Amino acid sequence: MTVLDEMFQRLERMPVPEGYKVEIVGGAVHRAPQRDIHRETIRMILWALEDRFGRQAGLLSDVRIDFPGHRNGFCPDVAKIRDGARKDGRGEWRHQDVEFVAEVVSKGTAQNDHASEKAAYALAEAPVHLIADPHVRRCRLFTHPGNGACVSDTSVGYGGEVDMTATPAGPVLKTDGFPRDRLLLHRAHSKSLA
Repeated sequence: MTVLDEMFQRLERMPVPEGYKVEIVGGAVHRAPQRDIHRETIRMILWALEDRFGRQAGLLSDVRIDFPGHRNGFCPDVAKIRDGARKDGRGEWRHQDVEFVAEVVSKGTAQNDHASEKAAYALAEAPVHLIADPHVRRCRLFTHPGNGACVSDTSVGYGGEVDMTATPAGPVLKTDGFPRDRLLLHRAHSKSLA
C-alpha cells in the first residue's frame, strides 16, 4: 500500500460534504465545493467526447488517478482512458493510459488547475490537457507534451471552438454554450454602468 493509498483511506473515513471534490496535490489534501457552473461544463465536455467516441468509451469524472510528482492523487474533472486499458494490480487506472484530461476551474482549485496539476499532466505526458475557466471565460488547450512541458498552448475564449481534431481527443469542442460565472458578469456590468 502506498502513502497515497493510506491518505485516501483516511479521507474516505472522514465526513466530506456532498458536492465537494477532494484531491491530494503534492501531498496536501485539497477540498473544494463544486458549483452548478462546474458540473454543467463537465457535462458538456463529456457529451462532446461521447458524441465522438460513443457511450462505451473509457470516460471518467472525479475518479482517482495517481500522477507523477510528489504524492499526486488527482480526480480529474474529465479523463479519457485509451481503448483496451486495464486497471493496475491495486484496482486503479494508470496515468500512462490517459489520452485526454480536462479540469474546470473553480475558485478553490484555480492554483492547482493552472500550475500544480498542469505540470503533473505534462510530466505524465498526457497527450491532451484542457483547462476550462468560467471565471475568465476562456479555455486553454495543451498538447505535444515532452520533457515535463507542453509544446503547444492554445487559448480560446468562450464562444469559440477548441479544435482537437489533430489530437487523440478528436472533437471540435464548441464553447458557446459553456456556462459563465454570472457573478463576475454581473460585477463587470455594474462597473460599466458606474
